[in-house]
Amino acid sequence: MRNTYYLLLCSSLMLLLLSGCLYPDDELSKNQKPNESQLEEVQSAVNQYQEKTDGLLPIRTKSEDTPIFRKHLIDFQPLKQENIMTEIPGTAYENGGTYEYTIITPDDDPRVKLIDLRISNTIRDVATRLNVYRSEHTYPPFGEEIADGVFRLDYEKLGLDSKPYVTSPYSQENLPIVMDKEGDLYVDYRIDLTRALNEYDNAYKRGDDIRYILAENTPFVPAYSLPYTIQNGDPVFNLADDK
Repeated sequence: MRNTYYLLLCSSLMLLLLSGCLYPDDELSKNQKPNESQLEEVQSAVNQYQEKTDGLLPIRTKSEDTPIFRKHLIDFQPLKQENIMTEIPGTAYENGGTYEYTIITPDDDPRVKLIDLRISNTIRDVATRLNVYRSEHTYPPFGEEIADGVFRLDYEKLGLDSKPYVTSPYSQENLPIVMDKEGDLYVDYRIDLTRALNEYDNAYKRGDDIRYILAENTPFVPAYSLPYTIQNGDPVFNLADDK
């Protein structure tokens, strides 16, 4: 009887230990996936904050030349100080998640969207290699020019085994990383833009910034993107536009 009791006790302890070990991974998994309810919660909080502050937005101050989709990142501290939010969402970078919360169209209709930080991490890793290369060479490692002023990377010169890419938050496709003539890195979203133009109703014309078809119809913004417009129904780079 005593042996049976000890066996049961040991089994219970093992289950508790295993549960304790698994719980962080489970929580980590939750923090890796976009959560629609958390997105709606933050949107509601931003709306309430605007009402309480005569139209102000809870965003971090960024320089004027910050690319548009990374320019209006949400600052959760004012939301907590106003007792609008008690906790930062688990998916947010500030709470160990893999997303930054940002706002699009802040002047007309502020809407909360997500930046997938796995893209940021990949861009940063490639940029580190690029900076090392540029410290030793006059010009960046330009590869094939795929549009006026837009180049593929000569990845071998960077010591990479294959062409660098990021995983699309929209389609899970591998999206190429490209470079402009200044040596700055961007994600090529033409695969996703082509699909979105076919999937969502739109009236885009030449000169319009068609990146908003992704930002407006999904939870994500196309971070680290060059401007795109439309030509003969297809997405094309539009370097004359602001980034």
